[in-house]
Amino acid sequence: MKLLTATAATQGHRKNDFNHCVEGELVHFGIVCTKDSEDPDGRCGCGRAFAGLNSHRATTTAIVREIKDFTRDDYVEAIRSSLDQQGYNPSAAEEEASELLRLVQDWPVGVVVERRLERINVRGLLHLH
Repeated sequence: MKLLTATAATQGHRKNDFNHCVEGELVHFGIVCTKDSEDPDGRCGCGRAFAGLNSHRATTTAIVREIKDFTRDDYVEAIRSSLDQQGYNPSAAEEEASELLRLVQDWPVGVVVERRLERINVRGLLHLH
């Protein structure tokens, strides 16, 4: 299954890039605060970040990886569990999983992306082994 994961690849492309996630951990869109809701370059950083499902930290870059033996149900549960652990309502986990899976379905493994509020831009393609 192709999924978005945290990566340090292409960090520094933008001067306000950051990567506080664990390399390779699953990521999702995360919540955008009111400070950043109109500006992906806002001071908080959440408008340009993906959120790590395990570390609960953030990164401005994610990469498409093939995760073997991982199912859609596993993905929904990972998102649901992460939201629940952080005190957020986990009821949107299934919808978010579907949206993330649709996002990556046509991209090859190795595509590096960035987030700009609701827009996801491709930064490049790495050749993963």
